[in-house]
Amino acid sequence: MRLRRTPKGTGLLRPSILPATFKFKEVLPMTAAVRARGFITVALFPAVLLFAFFVIVPVFWSAYYGFFDWKGIGAAKYIGFDNYAEVLQDQIFWLAFKNNMIVVAASVFGQVPIALLLALVLTKSTLFQRFVRASVFMPMVLSSVVIGIIWGYIYHPQIGILNFVLERTGLEHWKMQWLSDPKISMYSLTVPIIWNYIGPYMLMFIAALQNISPEIDDAARIDGVGPARKLISVKLPMIWDTVKVAVVLCISGSLKAFDLIYVMTGGGPAHSTELLASYMYNNTFNVFRFGYGSAVSTAIIVLSLVLIAGSQFLMKRDYR
Repeated sequence: MRLRRTPKGTGLLRPSILPATFKFKEVLPMTAAVRARGFITVALFPAVLLFAFFVIVPVFWSAYYGFFDWKGIGAAKYIGFDNYAEVLQDQIFWLAFKNNMIVVAASVFGQVPIALLLALVLTKSTLFQRFVRASVFMPMVLSSVVIGIIWGYIYHPQIGILNFVLERTGLEHWKMQWLSDPKISMYSLTVPIIWNYIGPYMLMFIAALQNISPEIDDAARIDGVGPARKLISVKLPMIWDTVKVAVVLCISGSLKAFDLIYVMTGGGPAHSTELLASYMYNNTFNVFRFGYGSAVSTAIIVLSLVLIAGSQFLMKRDYR
Protein backbone atom coordinates (compact mmCIF):
# COMPACT_ATOMS: atom_id res chain seq x y z
CA MET A 1 0.00 0.00 0.00
CA ARG A 2 1.19 3.53 -0.72
CA LEU A 3 0.13 7.09 0.28
CA ARG A 4 -0.97 9.83 -2.10
CA ARG A 5 -2.29 13.40 -1.70
CA THR A 6 -5.99 14.23 -1.61
CA PRO A 7 -7.52 15.82 -4.76
CA LYS A 8 -8.02 19.20 -3.01
CA GLY A 9 -4.36 19.45 -2.25
CA THR A 10 -4.87 19.82 1.52
CA GLY A 11 -1.61 18.10 2.14
CA LEU A 12 -3.27 15.23 3.89
CA LEU A 13 -2.22 11.82 2.75
CA ARG A 14 -4.56 8.92 2.36
CA PRO A 15 -3.76 5.30 1.58
CA SER A 16 -4.13 4.18 -2.02
CA ILE A 17 -6.07 1.00 -2.68
CA LEU A 18 -3.84 0.23 -5.68
CA PRO A 19 -0.57 -1.66 -5.29
CA ALA A 20 2.66 0.16 -6.03
CA THR A 21 3.34 -2.03 -9.06
CA PHE A 22 -0.07 -1.45 -10.64
CA LYS A 23 0.02 -0.24 -14.27
CA PHE A 24 -3.09 0.64 -16.25
CA LYS A 25 -1.40 -0.10 -19.58
CA GLU A 26 -1.01 -3.74 -18.55
CA VAL A 27 -4.73 -4.12 -17.82
CA LEU A 28 -6.00 -2.68 -21.09
CA PRO A 29 -4.36 -5.24 -23.41
CA MET A 30 -5.66 -8.05 -21.21
CA THR A 31 -9.17 -6.65 -21.40
CA ALA A 32 -8.90 -6.33 -25.18
CA ALA A 33 -7.65 -9.91 -25.43
CA VAL A 34 -10.58 -11.17 -23.36
CA ARG A 35 -13.03 -9.25 -25.52
CA ALA A 36 -11.40 -10.54 -28.71
CA ARG A 37 -11.53 -14.10 -27.41
CA GLY A 38 -15.18 -13.71 -26.57
CA PHE A 39 -15.94 -12.23 -29.99
CA ILE A 40 -14.14 -15.11 -31.72
CA THR A 41 -16.07 -17.64 -29.65
CA VAL A 42 -19.40 -16.02 -30.48
CA ALA A 43 -18.48 -15.72 -34.18
CA LEU A 44 -17.44 -19.37 -34.42
CA PHE A 45 -20.47 -20.72 -32.60
CA PRO A 46 -22.80 -20.80 -35.67
CA ALA A 47 -20.15 -22.62 -37.73
CA VAL A 48 -19.53 -25.13 -34.93
CA LEU A 49 -23.27 -25.65 -34.58
CA LEU A 50 -23.68 -26.30 -38.31
CA PHE A 51 -20.67 -28.65 -38.33
CA ALA A 52 -22.08 -30.61 -35.42
CA PHE A 53 -25.53 -30.81 -37.00
CA PHE A 54 -24.41 -31.81 -40.50
CA VAL A 55 -21.29 -33.88 -39.68
CA ILE A 56 -21.08 -35.09 -36.09
CA VAL A 57 -24.75 -35.98 -35.62
CA PRO A 58 -25.00 -37.97 -38.92
CA VAL A 59 -21.91 -39.99 -37.93
CA PHE A 60 -23.51 -41.15 -34.69
CA TRP A 61 -26.88 -41.56 -36.41
CA SER A 62 -25.28 -43.83 -39.01
CA ALA A 63 -23.57 -45.86 -36.28
CA TYR A 64 -26.95 -46.20 -34.56
CA TYR A 65 -28.63 -47.50 -37.73
CA GLY A 66 -25.90 -50.11 -37.97
CA PHE A 67 -27.68 -51.99 -35.18
CA PHE A 68 -30.81 -52.49 -37.30
CA ASP A 69 -31.90 -54.54 -40.28
CA TRP A 70 -33.64 -51.95 -42.44
CA LYS A 71 -34.49 -52.04 -46.15
CA GLY A 72 -35.15 -48.31 -46.44
CA ILE A 73 -38.91 -48.70 -46.05
CA GLY A 74 -41.02 -50.28 -43.37
CA ALA A 75 -40.06 -50.97 -39.79
CA ALA A 76 -36.43 -51.44 -38.75
CA LYS A 77 -35.59 -54.62 -36.83
CA TYR A 78 -33.01 -54.42 -34.06
CA ILE A 79 -30.31 -57.07 -34.57
CA GLY A 80 -27.57 -55.88 -32.23
CA PHE A 81 -24.00 -56.20 -33.51
CA ASP A 82 -24.87 -58.60 -36.35
CA ASN A 83 -24.18 -56.05 -39.09
CA TYR A 84 -20.83 -55.10 -37.59
CA ALA A 85 -19.86 -58.75 -37.17
CA GLU A 86 -20.78 -59.42 -40.79
CA VAL A 87 -18.63 -56.50 -41.91
CA LEU A 88 -15.59 -57.90 -40.12
CA GLN A 89 -16.18 -61.37 -41.58
CA ASP A 90 -16.91 -60.28 -45.16
CA GLN A 91 -14.00 -61.06 -47.49
CA ILE A 92 -15.17 -58.49 -50.04
CA PHE A 93 -14.95 -55.79 -47.36
CA TRP A 94 -11.32 -56.66 -46.66
CA LEU A 95 -10.60 -56.86 -50.38
CA ALA A 96 -12.01 -53.36 -50.72
CA PHE A 97 -9.88 -52.29 -47.75
CA LYS A 98 -6.76 -53.70 -49.45
CA ASN A 99 -7.63 -51.82 -52.63
CA ASN A 100 -8.05 -48.65 -50.61
CA MET A 101 -4.60 -49.18 -49.11
CA ILE A 102 -3.22 -49.38 -52.64
CA VAL A 103 -4.88 -46.05 -53.41
CA VAL A 104 -3.55 -44.57 -50.15
CA ALA A 105 0.00 -45.71 -50.92
CA ALA A 106 -0.22 -44.41 -54.48
CA SER A 107 -1.51 -41.06 -53.23
CA VAL A 108 1.00 -40.56 -50.42
CA PHE A 109 4.05 -41.83 -52.32
CA GLY A 110 2.91 -40.54 -55.71
CA GLN A 111 1.00 -37.30 -55.32
CA VAL A 112 3.03 -35.75 -52.49
CA PRO A 113 6.56 -36.29 -53.94
CA ILE A 114 5.51 -35.28 -57.47
CA ALA A 115 3.69 -32.21 -56.16
CA LEU A 116 6.73 -31.23 -54.07
CA LEU A 117 9.06 -31.69 -57.05
CA LEU A 118 6.83 -29.54 -59.25
CA ALA A 119 6.61 -26.91 -56.52
CA LEU A 120 10.40 -26.71 -56.30
CA VAL A 121 10.66 -26.24 -60.06
CA LEU A 122 7.72 -23.81 -60.35
CA THR A 123 8.34 -21.60 -57.32
CA LYS A 124 9.04 -18.50 -59.42
CA SER A 125 6.22 -16.66 -61.17
CA THR A 126 7.38 -16.48 -64.77
CA LEU A 127 4.81 -16.66 -67.54
CA PHE A 128 5.83 -20.20 -68.48
CA GLN A 129 5.71 -21.41 -64.88
CA ARG A 130 2.26 -19.92 -64.36
CA PHE A 131 1.10 -21.74 -67.49
CA VAL A 132 2.48 -25.05 -66.21
CA ARG A 133 0.84 -24.50 -62.81
CA ALA A 134 -2.52 -23.91 -64.46
CA SER A 135 -2.05 -27.01 -66.62
CA VAL A 136 -1.25 -29.19 -63.61
CA PHE A 137 -4.19 -27.80 -61.66
CA MET A 138 -6.62 -28.13 -64.61
CA PRO A 139 -7.83 -31.70 -63.75
CA MET A 140 -9.29 -30.36 -60.50
CA VAL A 141 -11.61 -28.13 -62.52
CA LEU A 142 -13.00 -31.09 -64.45
CA SER A 143 -15.63 -33.42 -63.08
CA SER A 144 -14.43 -36.81 -61.88
CA VAL A 145 -16.98 -38.38 -64.24
CA VAL A 146 -15.38 -36.62 -67.21
CA ILE A 147 -11.90 -37.68 -66.08
CA GLY A 148 -13.10 -41.26 -65.68
CA ILE A 149 -14.50 -41.30 -69.22
CA ILE A 150 -11.28 -39.81 -70.64
CA TRP A 151 -9.06 -42.38 -68.92
CA GLY A 152 -11.48 -45.13 -69.85
CA TYR A 153 -10.81 -44.33 -73.51
CA ILE A 154 -7.06 -44.12 -72.86
CA TYR A 155 -7.09 -47.63 -71.37
CA HIS A 156 -9.51 -49.08 -73.96
CA PRO A 157 -8.02 -52.33 -75.35
CA GLN A 158 -9.07 -51.69 -78.98
CA ILE A 159 -9.25 -47.93 -79.51
CA GLY A 160 -7.25 -46.76 -76.49
CA ILE A 161 -4.30 -44.46 -77.07
CA LEU A 162 -2.08 -46.36 -74.61
CA ASN A 163 -2.16 -49.65 -76.50
CA PHE A 164 -1.87 -47.73 -79.78
CA VAL A 165 1.35 -46.04 -78.63
CA LEU A 166 2.75 -49.34 -77.37
CA GLU A 167 2.01 -50.97 -80.70
CA ARG A 168 3.56 -48.14 -82.71
CA THR A 169 6.73 -48.14 -80.61
CA GLY A 170 7.34 -51.87 -80.97
CA LEU A 171 6.17 -52.77 -77.46
CA GLU A 172 3.24 -54.92 -78.49
CA HIS A 173 4.01 -57.48 -75.78
CA TRP A 174 3.14 -54.76 -73.24
CA LYS A 175 -0.39 -54.35 -74.57
CA MET A 176 -2.85 -55.41 -71.87
CA GLN A 177 -6.47 -55.37 -70.82
CA TRP A 178 -5.74 -52.53 -68.43
CA LEU A 179 -9.18 -52.38 -66.80
CA SER A 180 -10.37 -55.93 -67.45
CA ASP A 181 -7.48 -57.92 -66.00
CA PRO A 182 -8.07 -58.39 -62.23
CA LYS A 183 -4.31 -58.61 -61.64
CA ILE A 184 -3.52 -55.10 -62.90
CA SER A 185 -6.82 -53.22 -62.98
CA MET A 186 -6.40 -51.69 -59.53
CA TYR A 187 -2.87 -50.51 -60.30
CA SER A 188 -4.06 -49.04 -63.59
CA LEU A 189 -6.59 -46.92 -61.73
CA THR A 190 -3.96 -45.37 -59.46
CA VAL A 191 -2.49 -43.44 -62.41
CA PRO A 192 -5.54 -41.22 -63.06
CA ILE A 193 -5.99 -40.79 -59.31
CA ILE A 194 -2.44 -39.46 -58.94
CA TRP A 195 -2.79 -37.28 -62.04
CA ASN A 196 -6.09 -35.83 -60.90
CA TYR A 197 -5.07 -34.55 -57.47
CA ILE A 198 -1.47 -33.34 -57.87
CA GLY A 199 -2.54 -29.73 -58.48
CA PRO A 200 -3.84 -28.76 -55.00
CA TYR A 201 -0.81 -30.21 -53.22
CA MET A 202 1.52 -28.45 -55.66
CA LEU A 203 -0.10 -25.10 -54.82
CA MET A 204 0.16 -25.84 -51.10
CA PHE A 205 3.89 -26.53 -51.39
CA ILE A 206 4.48 -23.49 -53.61
CA ALA A 207 2.82 -21.25 -51.02
CA ALA A 208 4.91 -22.81 -48.23
CA LEU A 209 8.17 -22.48 -50.19
CA GLN A 210 7.46 -18.85 -51.08
CA ASN A 211 7.11 -18.06 -47.37
CA ILE A 212 10.74 -19.07 -46.77
CA SER A 213 12.89 -15.96 -46.45
CA PRO A 214 15.33 -15.40 -49.35
CA GLU A 215 18.00 -14.68 -46.74
CA ILE A 216 17.95 -18.34 -45.75
CA ASP A 217 18.71 -19.39 -49.33
CA ASP A 218 21.48 -16.80 -49.50
CA ALA A 219 23.02 -18.04 -46.26
CA ALA A 220 22.91 -21.66 -47.46
CA ARG A 221 24.50 -20.65 -50.76
CA ILE A 222 27.30 -18.79 -48.97
CA ASP A 223 27.95 -21.84 -46.77
CA GLY A 224 28.30 -23.96 -49.89
CA VAL A 225 25.21 -26.09 -49.26
CA GLY A 226 24.21 -28.09 -52.34
CA PRO A 227 20.65 -28.24 -53.72
CA ALA A 228 19.90 -31.73 -52.33
CA ARG A 229 21.19 -30.95 -48.86
CA LYS A 230 19.43 -27.58 -48.86
CA LEU A 231 16.16 -29.32 -49.66
CA ILE A 232 16.57 -31.97 -46.96
CA SER A 233 18.17 -29.86 -44.22
CA VAL A 234 16.68 -26.41 -44.84
CA LYS A 235 13.52 -26.30 -46.96
CA LEU A 236 11.85 -29.57 -45.99
CA PRO A 237 12.05 -28.88 -42.23
CA MET A 238 10.51 -25.44 -42.77
CA ILE A 239 7.53 -26.81 -44.71
CA TRP A 240 7.17 -30.03 -42.68
CA ASP A 241 3.81 -28.97 -41.24
CA THR A 242 2.50 -28.46 -44.77
CA VAL A 243 3.76 -31.92 -45.75
CA LYS A 244 1.89 -33.45 -42.81
CA VAL A 245 -1.31 -31.67 -43.82
CA ALA A 246 -0.88 -32.95 -47.38
CA VAL A 247 -0.42 -36.52 -46.14
CA VAL A 248 -3.57 -36.31 -44.01
CA LEU A 249 -5.55 -34.97 -46.97
CA CYS A 250 -4.16 -37.75 -49.18
CA ILE A 251 -5.22 -40.46 -46.74
CA SER A 252 -8.67 -39.04 -46.07
CA GLY A 253 -9.28 -38.38 -49.77
CA SER A 254 -8.13 -41.88 -50.75
CA LEU A 255 -10.45 -43.56 -48.26
CA LYS A 256 -13.48 -41.75 -49.66
CA ALA A 257 -12.50 -42.24 -53.32
CA PHE A 258 -15.54 -43.35 -55.23
CA ASP A 259 -16.75 -41.52 -58.33
CA LEU A 260 -13.67 -41.84 -60.56
CA ILE A 261 -13.29 -45.59 -60.06
CA TYR A 262 -17.04 -46.21 -60.10
CA VAL A 263 -17.28 -44.58 -63.53
CA MET A 264 -14.32 -46.49 -64.96
CA THR A 265 -14.90 -50.02 -63.62
CA GLY A 266 -17.89 -50.01 -61.26
CA GLY A 267 -15.80 -52.05 -58.81
CA GLY A 268 -15.14 -54.90 -61.25
CA PRO A 269 -14.04 -57.19 -62.62
CA ALA A 270 -14.82 -59.66 -59.82
CA HIS A 271 -14.53 -56.91 -57.16
CA SER A 272 -10.87 -56.42 -58.11
CA THR A 273 -11.32 -52.62 -58.02
CA GLU A 274 -13.92 -52.51 -55.25
CA LEU A 275 -13.29 -49.74 -52.74
CA LEU A 276 -14.81 -49.22 -49.31
CA ALA A 277 -16.99 -46.37 -50.55
CA SER A 278 -18.27 -48.31 -53.57
CA TYR A 279 -18.83 -51.39 -51.41
CA MET A 280 -20.92 -49.31 -49.02
CA TYR A 281 -22.81 -47.70 -51.91
CA ASN A 282 -23.64 -51.04 -53.55
CA ASN A 283 -24.92 -52.59 -50.34
CA THR A 284 -26.95 -49.53 -49.42
CA PHE A 285 -28.54 -48.41 -52.69
CA ASN A 286 -28.32 -51.48 -54.94
CA VAL A 287 -29.11 -54.23 -52.44
CA PHE A 288 -31.15 -51.90 -50.15
CA ARG A 289 -29.41 -53.02 -46.95
CA PHE A 290 -29.38 -49.64 -45.27
CA GLY A 291 -28.48 -51.01 -41.86
CA TYR A 292 -25.52 -52.94 -43.21
CA GLY A 293 -24.43 -49.95 -45.29
CA SER A 294 -24.50 -47.82 -42.14
CA ALA A 295 -22.27 -50.34 -40.38
CA VAL A 296 -19.83 -50.26 -43.32
CA SER A 297 -19.74 -46.45 -43.27
CA THR A 298 -19.01 -46.51 -39.53
CA ALA A 299 -16.16 -48.96 -40.14
CA ILE A 300 -14.78 -46.63 -42.83
CA ILE A 301 -14.78 -43.72 -40.38
CA VAL A 302 -12.99 -45.75 -37.71
CA LEU A 303 -10.37 -47.00 -40.18
CA SER A 304 -9.85 -43.45 -41.43
CA LEU A 305 -9.22 -42.15 -37.92
CA VAL A 306 -6.79 -44.98 -37.19
CA LEU A 307 -4.82 -44.42 -40.40
CA ILE A 308 -4.67 -40.65 -39.94
CA ALA A 309 -3.57 -41.02 -36.31
CA GLY A 310 -0.95 -43.56 -37.36
CA SER A 311 0.40 -41.28 -40.07
CA GLN A 312 0.67 -38.40 -37.62
CA PHE A 313 2.51 -40.64 -35.15
CA LEU A 314 5.01 -41.67 -37.81
CA MET A 315 5.49 -38.04 -38.88
CA LYS A 316 5.62 -36.55 -35.40
CA ARG A 317 9.26 -35.55 -35.81
CA ASP A 318 9.64 -31.83 -35.10
CA TYR A 319 12.36 -30.43 -37.35
CA ARG A 320 12.33 -27.09 -35.59
